[in-house]
Amino acid sequence: MEFVNTFWALVPPLVAIGLALITKETYSALFIGIVVGALLLAGFNPIDTVDTLISGSYIPTGGTEEDALTTGLVPALAENAGIFIFLVMLGVFVALVNATGASAAFGRWAATHVKSRLGSQLATFVLGVLIFVDDYFNCLTVGSVMRPVTDAERLSRAKLSYLIDATAAPVCMIAPVSSWAAAVSGVAADVGVDGIQLFINAIPFNFYSLLTLVFVIVITVMGFDYGPMAKSELAAIREGKLGSLGNDTAVENSRAHLLDMIIPIGVLIVFCIVGMLYVGGFWDESAEGYMNVVLAFGNTDAFTALPWGAIIALVFAYVYMLVRRVVDFRQAMDCMVHGFNAMIPAMLILMFALTLKGMTSALGAGEFVSGLMEGSAAELYSMLPAIIFLVAWGLGFATGTSWGTFGILIPIVIPIFASAPDLQIIGISACLAGAVAGDHCSPISDTTIMASAGANCNHLEHVATQMPYVITVGSLSFVCFVIAGFVRNAPICLAIGVALTIITCLVLKKTIGEDTRGKKATN
Repeated sequence: MEFVNTFWALVPPLVAIGLALITKETYSALFIGIVVGALLLAGFNPIDTVDTLISGSYIPTGGTEEDALTTGLVPALAENAGIFIFLVMLGVFVALVNATGASAAFGRWAATHVKSRLGSQLATFVLGVLIFVDDYFNCLTVGSVMRPVTDAERLSRAKLSYLIDATAAPVCMIAPVSSWAAAVSGVAADVGVDGIQLFINAIPFNFYSLLTLVFVIVITVMGFDYGPMAKSELAAIREGKLGSLGNDTAVENSRAHLLDMIIPIGVLIVFCIVGMLYVGGFWDESAEGYMNVVLAFGNTDAFTALPWGAIIALVFAYVYMLVRRVVDFRQAMDCMVHGFNAMIPAMLILMFALTLKGMTSALGAGEFVSGLMEGSAAELYSMLPAIIFLVAWGLGFATGTSWGTFGILIPIVIPIFASAPDLQIIGISACLAGAVAGDHCSPISDTTIMASAGANCNHLEHVATQMPYVITVGSLSFVCFVIAGFVRNAPICLAIGVALTIITCLVLKKTIGEDTRGKKATN
């Protein structure tokens, strides 16, 4: 097991990412990465490799049977069953809304109120910011609601998926009431720190999340794009090539009303939030003291809560649509199959990505990277937040998980800055910001996969078009963390970051930017 806790731990995700970018094919790239991970874990023993690949059970070097880890395909499905159930139910939910003609009705209504590409993008942005409780829920809900609106304005699915992704993890990472705040506070609490308070204190220094929101607003108002995104946008404007996967055509129905979409989705949002509070113990009378909203979100399990809310909303949607007679019983039941089929690509990618994460974690990628960081901690104290940001960015990109990244780095960062509380907050912010940046551009990130599914666009196109934007904001964030390590003042550093973002966008527009404010072309 000489491959554990060494550079070899990073090889499986790097192989998967490299193959995905070269071949433009996700499934085989992820699977090959998983096989490489299984080979390394099993010491290239063929029988053990197959066992690790499927069941994932193996014993670490020097361990006993009680130390056996599960890292294969079956454990990935079993341990994350909640999110797969949520995906299926949401797929059925969206299929039902489409089959009734409610999506088309909402699109007709939106066309009379949102009359520009600028308006459709800002509406998507605002909705993404408002749904801040969970990134999975954000990606899929915003996508299903806004697709008719953005399609009417010929916004490419690549741009829609970027808007979804940019208001998912970045927003959740600066929202005290979210599943992400719960995860961060839980990790911090394990090392003896008030997790929620630390999370709140870190928000003003979370430059990547904050500047991503500024960047989206600026490029949207300025009306330009660059890189692969500009190509996708111009194809949508001039030729009507939106980049859809082609299985979400809205059905026309004269009986359908826009409320047939708004009411079910409103119920979905309400009950998913209620589900998170319920699972978190908000109404648990046996809990000591009073459980407030923040504590309930900090104690919740999104993988249980989201299916809890989705099943109630789905039952309501079926009853509502049948009572409204916008769909008959047979058509409603057919949506079960159609919704499941629509989610198969996203579920397959997610299953492979989660398995690869398990392999990478078992190989000790986090321990290897954290060891390198600890070795350089003493000499570059004020520069350390910027270094932490780069380390977290790289680790998040390679492993495809924000939660895994800050779960590894927070216990390291907190002790490093024990004698400097102000720098400790900046260091934690750098850890969280870098984790989001890496997750935001990783082809194997579950949030990136969910954003592609929400927009119903090709996953690798979403990654390729989003990458330059992430690198732009990430580079600006790095500069801000360099400054913050010496200035240690959030308003000043953030003001500098906002100014740099605006100046950068002006330069990009004048140099490589393409005007994407154009009127819709007519066929």
